[in-house]
Amino acid sequence: MALPINIESLLHGKAVEWERLEFKAGWDPLAVLHTICAFANDFHNLGGGYIIVGVAEKQGQPLLPPVGLKQGQIDAIQKEILNLGHSAIQPPYHPVVVPAEISGRHILVIWVLGGQTRPYKARLTFAKDGKDYAYFIRKGSSTVRGRGADETELLSLAATVPFDDRINQRAKIEDLSRELIKDYLEQVGSDLAKSARTLPLLKLGRQMGVIGGAEEAPFPLNIGLMMFNPQPHRFFPAMQIDVVWFPKEGPGGDKFTEKIFQGPLPRMIRESLDYIRRNFISETVIKHPDRAQATRVNSFPYEAIEEAVVNAVYHRGYDVREPVEVRISHDELVVLSYPGPDRSMRLDQLRAGRVQPRRYRNRRIGEFLKELEFTEGRATGIPKIIQAMRKNGSPPAEFDFDEDHSYFMVRLPIHPAALEVAASVAGEEATLPVGTKSGLSRDQVLLLQRSLEAQGIAVLMAAFGRSSRTKFRDQVLNPLIEAGLIEMTIPDKPRSSNQEYRLTQKGRALLGSLKAEKG
Repeated sequence: MALPINIESLLHGKAVEWERLEFKAGWDPLAVLHTICAFANDFHNLGGGYIIVGVAEKQGQPLLPPVGLKQGQIDAIQKEILNLGHSAIQPPYHPVVVPAEISGRHILVIWVLGGQTRPYKARLTFAKDGKDYAYFIRKGSSTVRGRGADETELLSLAATVPFDDRINQRAKIEDLSRELIKDYLEQVGSDLAKSARTLPLLKLGRQMGVIGGAEEAPFPLNIGLMMFNPQPHRFFPAMQIDVVWFPKEGPGGDKFTEKIFQGPLPRMIRESLDYIRRNFISETVIKHPDRAQATRVNSFPYEAIEEAVVNAVYHRGYDVREPVEVRISHDELVVLSYPGPDRSMRLDQLRAGRVQPRRYRNRRIGEFLKELEFTEGRATGIPKIIQAMRKNGSPPAEFDFDEDHSYFMVRLPIHPAALEVAASVAGEEATLPVGTKSGLSRDQVLLLQRSLEAQGIAVLMAAFGRSSRTKFRDQVLNPLIEAGLIEMTIPDKPRSSNQEYRLTQKGRALLGSLKAEKG
């Protein structure tokens, strides 16, 4: 058996936060039992955790190379863990146990997923007369007994499994794509990738923690369908990212262009971010009279957009029929998701970048996104957005949600220099010559000027208020391509969804002559 993550990255805290890791130099059955109980209770909806036996620690950090376990201990410990799951924890719970070898030493990785039937309680002692059980939870990187208010809150979580970790009885095991699973495992460097082609899909899904239910009635978990089904919106309506562009008048106008991105979470995030980067991020060069070196800024820093979109995908409610929406106008980019943040979140803390949520809505999505390096960890997105805007010299990002926490909004204002350039270009466009000796129409001249930077056809059409793609191609775009003034960025795939159009050298020369004619 293998883990769906890379063990080396696990040991170095790259794949999982330190608070979800516990290291044991040797086998201590009672301590391990209590930590299994705590991770299974998943008090903060972090996604459970990992216990690594055979690795010593100092102040929460692993000491490498590992101390290691004797080869003969491995089988005995696995059998004891199985027995403890039946006899020492209520209700019964069985983690995934995986032997591994690091630096020539044998270790044991115990993967404890957040339980489906929490709360769990474990025996306090293995003494013959000790029959008392207690609840255990994680506080930071420590396992502690749940008492008082913590115990009361834990009991209130009974049967409240986060949506992404629930069994989906409307789906079948065959709805999980083996190819998508294999691609993911290869991308993250998991040892499980080697056997992903040959393992039965049910066993593969069990090992990855994306299939649940009884042995006789297995079902995919929601996270499995979100990650490894080609069309997850069939199971989760409005699981999509809508990118909406409002030209000229902004959101109050009558014209806008919308592009919808659907598919498995990683694909949906990558394609939407790539589209935004290609079409809506431009660089502005600011020259200074007192020095030779110019300053280069982006209209919007990509790092801030990425964090805002990933944050929205991670924290949105997938039982709510509202998509993540990215609204772009000439002066701002807004990311909206529904519902709002956890009730423990305060708006003043959020705006100051001090984010300390009490509990997470989706405990498994974050785990997968971190392994794919979309996010670095918990509660880091907002500070990174603030930092990225500051580094780019942009106005501060704005964060907002209402009293009912029904939505969450991130607003990224455009850099003032980029806004000034856009206004200047708009002014030039308004006075461009029409009926010049080039024989071009006004729209064709405007298109040449807009194509100084490569842009997609949807953005170009929106700029002219066009709704018919066929007419726009026939009347404006294709004549310029045939004349060698505009070219495709992907000429061998004319209908590619990533296709963009840019000015050729011949087009630049003509544009220069038109400006001279104007002067």
